[in-house]
This record gives sequence, structure tokens and C-alpha cells, in this order.
Amino acid sequence: MKDIARFIAGFERFQERYFGEERELFDKLSHGQSPKTLIVACADSRVDPALLTGAEPGDVFVVRNVANLVPPYHPGGDFASVPAALEFAVLSLQVEHIIVLGHAKCGGIHALMQGLGSKTEFIGKWISIAERARARVQAELPSKEPALQDRACEQAGILVSLENLLTYPWIAERVQAGTIHLHGWYFDLAAGALLHYDPAGNAFNAVTPSEDMV
Repeated sequence: MKDIARFIAGFERFQERYFGEERELFDKLSHGQSPKTLIVACADSRVDPALLTGAEPGDVFVVRNVANLVPPYHPGGDFASVPAALEFAVLSLQVEHIIVLGHAKCGGIHALMQGLGSKTEFIGKWISIAERARARVQAELPSKEPALQDRACEQAGILVSLENLLTYPWIAERVQAGTIHLHGWYFDLAAGALLHYDPAGNAFNAVTPSEDMV
């Protein structure tokens, strides 16, 4: 119960700040939301997109799942949580940026690399979305140590999600028109660093504060 008590105390601090000191913000948000950015992030408890980006309430629309994966477009899919969120963010909220935020030490990617998904009821099928990332790493880095292969697959998995985003026609159209921009980000837990994918160099590079990645 200690965690629950801590969470309640945290809410009281949140309440004091946003419904006391900054009441105007939630007065505005009570009438609707208009975030310009969608973040697809991992459900990992160590990687909170709002905390990492310093976002305020209303700044980002967030979708979290195991290994920050985006499934390919499949009309009529059953209980399509991620596609439903993408549809709402793009067509209703009209976001201008979609960030796929991966991270180091991802349990979902580790399970994929180790073939542990077959021992689970739901996780195995889900992480198979990134199967081509695993195959690529095993083909290109067959003799590397497991930790390095995991890291490579974590980053390759981000690229799979970016590629899958473009299979949604209403995202591809907006990317082509320049009204939506796609970004691949990787959070290094150990180093406390944020990397972004540079398509020109086909590499993840450290983000600099003054950098314009649009």
C-alpha cells in the first residue's frame, strides 16, 4: 500500500499545482485538447515520454505499448488499439509530428531476440511485428554479443515502426504533403542520452539542444 499512498500524495501535489497555481491551463484543457505531437512509446515504467520531454498536460498525445511498436495497416483488424489511436491523433487532432520513442534495455525486444515470445500468450504475437528487425540484426551482426544485438534490434525496431506508419494511407498522404513529420528517437537509459534517427546517414545520432529535426 506504500506505492498507492505515494501516488495519492503525488496527485495532491499535481492538484495543488494545476488546479491552484496554474488553474488557467486546466480551465483551457477542459474545453478540449489540441496537441501537435503524437508519441508512440514503450510501456516500460522507466521511460515516461512526458517526463523525458518536459511536456505539460495537453502537449503530447501518447500511445504506449510493449516495445513501442506500430503494426502495419490492416483495415478491419480486431481490437486495433494502436491503429485507433493513430487514426484519432491524425484525423481528429491533426497532429503535425509523430515520434516513435524506443529505449535501451527494452524487455520486449530482448524477448524477441531470445525467442522468449513463444512461451507467452500475447507478447509473442505482438513483438513479432518487429521480426524483420530481429532477422536483420542476426544477419548483419551474427557474432556480436547479445547486449549489442539487443541494442541494434531496439533501434531497428524503431525503423520498422516508422516504415509501418507509412502503410497507413492517411499518414503517408500527409507525410508526402509535408503536414506530418515522422521522427525516430532512442533513449539510452545508462547514458541518459537521447538519440534521433538521421535518414541521410542511416544512423542514430545524439540530439543537440539547438538542432532542428523537422
